[in-house]
Amino acid sequence: VQLQASGGGSVQAGGSLRLSCAASGLIFSSYDMGWFRQAPGKEREFVAAISWGAARTFYAESVKGRFTISRDNAKSTVYLQMNSLKPEDTAVYYCAADPKSVPFMTAGRVFSSWGQGTLVTVSS
Repeated sequence: VQLQASGGGSVQAGGSLRLSCAASGLIFSSYDMGWFRQAPGKEREFVAAISWGAARTFYAESVKGRFTISRDNAKSTVYLQMNSLKPEDTAVYYCAADPKSVPFMTAGRVFSSWGQGTLVTVSS
């Protein structure tokens, strides 16, 4: 499994970015996908997840209403649209994949495959 994240960059507070993660080496439509982030000096944290067929999504409280996760199974790509960005959103963002699971999200779900990160910097 290979996951290639892109779309990071620098933006001012209140701005927007869209991250993309292209997947290969897997049957993409059979995988739940997630986004995580790690800020400097902090542990990695969950951001958002989407089920294999896009029927279900799940967000961290800190991004709910500002971020939207989506996927295009025909392109084997998952997206993270980030609006109303805040300086505290500054982090390296990682995409992750895991074979589809029922229930979709449980506390502490471990994703099995990870991509390299893409850096998002939000200035005030």
